[in-house]
Amino acid sequence: MAVVPIHILVVDDHAVVRSGLATFLSAYDDLELVGEAADGTEAIEQCVFVKPDVVLMDLVMPGMDGIEATRIIHEKFPHVQVIALTSFGQEDLVQAALSAGVTSYLLKNVTADDLAAAIRSAHAGHFTLSPEATEALIHAAMHPHTSLDNLTPREREVLTLMTRGLNNAEIAEQLVVSRSTVKFHVSSILSKMHATSRTEAVARAVQQHLVN
Repeated sequence: MAVVPIHILVVDDHAVVRSGLATFLSAYDDLELVGEAADGTEAIEQCVFVKPDVVLMDLVMPGMDGIEATRIIHEKFPHVQVIALTSFGQEDLVQAALSAGVTSYLLKNVTADDLAAAIRSAHAGHFTLSPEATEALIHAAMHPHTSLDNLTPREREVLTLMTRGLNNAEIAEQLVVSRSTVKFHVSSILSKMHATSRTEAVARAVQQHLVN
């Protein structure tokens, strides 16, 4: 009986990485490369045209990053499994990726056989975490972030809208305030949460159940 291959989309802003992954996939009869993308926006477009089963997603890319792309793919194409394949294993990045909906989190130093096994597991709906990602999650559990009770009621409203994916202009319209006011609130939220980006703040808010 012929093997039905798992269709894979590779997303990475480095052409040499995409080329290497294409060569890797060609070595396995049950894995088939169906598309490539250089950023998150292209990844979403490719999901429409090539209909992948699994996406190998770099996280740190110019333009739309892998976190945001994963969130959108997870919402629009729930049957597509996303594997984060990155060079970074920082706690905040791992948490943000998992919050966005990745099925697995692997570093780029993973062996070919382990990556192939992770792809098959993801296709079956099972999680695979690199040792570094597991360690980051354990550290996060043992050293939880500071309580965010110091957020004002308005800041909590803004944070809630941020977790729904609204940008500053949309939040301003929703709350009937100016964009500069929203920008001030967002900056204050990031400062109080010790977050370096909106993505990080949203991931922490979801993880700590600060918003519905």
